[in-house]
Amino acid sequence: MSLFNLAFARQQDGQFVLRVEDTDRARFREDSEAQLYDTLGWLGLFWDEGPDIGGPFAPYRQSERLDTYRPYVERLLAEGFAYHCWCSTERLAQMREMQQKTKQPTGYDRLCVGKTRDERAALPGFNDTPVVRMLIPDDPPLVFDDVIRGKVSAPRPDDQVILKGDGFPTYHLAVVVDDHEMGITHVVRGEEWISSTPKHLLLYRWLGLEPPKFAHMPLLRNADKSKISKRKNPAARLTWFREQGYLPEALVNFLALLAYPPQQDAEGNDVEVFSFDEFSQTFDWSKVNPIGPIFDLKKLEWLNGVHIRSLPVGEFASRLLPYLEADDVLSSHPSLGELGRLEAVAALIQTRMALLTEAPALVRPFFVADDQLAIDDDARAQLKDDSGAVIDAALHVLGDIDDHGTGVLGTGSGWNATAIESALRTAIVEGLGIKPRFAFGPLRTAVSGARISPPLFESMEILGKTSTLARLRALRDSL
Repeated sequence: MSLFNLAFARQQDGQFVLRVEDTDRARFREDSEAQLYDTLGWLGLFWDEGPDIGGPFAPYRQSERLDTYRPYVERLLAEGFAYHCWCSTERLAQMREMQQKTKQPTGYDRLCVGKTRDERAALPGFNDTPVVRMLIPDDPPLVFDDVIRGKVSAPRPDDQVILKGDGFPTYHLAVVVDDHEMGITHVVRGEEWISSTPKHLLLYRWLGLEPPKFAHMPLLRNADKSKISKRKNPAARLTWFREQGYLPEALVNFLALLAYPPQQDAEGNDVEVFSFDEFSQTFDWSKVNPIGPIFDLKKLEWLNGVHIRSLPVGEFASRLLPYLEADDVLSSHPSLGELGRLEAVAALIQTRMALLTEAPALVRPFFVADDQLAIDDDARAQLKDDSGAVIDAALHVLGDIDDHGTGVLGTGSGWNATAIESALRTAIVEGLGIKPRFAFGPLRTAVSGARISPPLFESMEILGKTSTLARLRALRDSL
């Protein structure tokens, strides 16, 4: 919702307003607001007005605007559009149970309509603290215009509570009042709110207010086409994506594609990889697909890999740091030398990754002490009888390479990838007659401890001659 709100606001040179709707105190959580700021900020979806930065219509927390709503409630009561309801929760539960048993439409039975407090107190199921309900007419506005869906029909609402016994408004009243007072022109929300829109339109009509335009977005669905939820899919929790190693720009790209067609290049071809700015520039509500999209993590993983490869190497290395620190590959304050080595490693692994969480396993061999390198079981299992001869040949020719004047990743003279590859191919492929696809497996295992690793010759260059030879000798001694 925030993505599409913001894309439209930026295109129209408007304001994107972040309002915290916290009137449901039973579901209130202290940390929710901070998480909201953190995750939207991580995605780069920054707001123009909000509780943390203020704005011309502050405050932006509904719990701090209670005095704003009271006059509207009093006006609705005075003009007969609303009434007090003293029914207890027990009575309401019994009423709904009876309606369900007799297969009647569920909804409030209007026992309190037209009664004074004393008249209602004489009847069963009385609660001393009343709520305020809307008095829905016989002809509520059930058809309205939606900028995504066109003409939309909604079911007839019941007498919705608009002010609770604790003095807090419900969502329905609060959003109508706040949208009016804050000058909101477009309300973008999920399609589950279509059934509530007639209530809001009635409130606008009764209060003599101009309603905003409505856009009801499709709900995301699981692979089984059920509504996406935290119980069925961890991806419903936004922080999960950061934990799993997705880039925010890839997630924004993916979320846009879920309900919007790809961008077009000059020749009219579909372009699925694009930035938020490109999305915003061409945004059009009429192109939004109202059918609930399937949340395909495989597609997101592919997009993430594309965005990873598009990053400058230095920035890519910096994106890896939190994951490396969390996995104890690097300290929280790495030295300049470690950062330089990390950037060199990043250049090797950037094209091989789909998720940033894959980095620790690939990077760790470059930062672990030679005598602490563990050999994975699957890597050791693939060693063949000729592994000893391969390592012996490598030790011999690599020992003859001058390690002075070393370049970085194949540049310069001395110990570099080009010299290493030439020496090893001569000694092992030509000298021992081993096919290239089998020739370097034992060396890869010795250097990285893994069966699959970054490019071997570049890895050896980064590790340096001393570490490379030490690791080869260690594996040779263990055979």
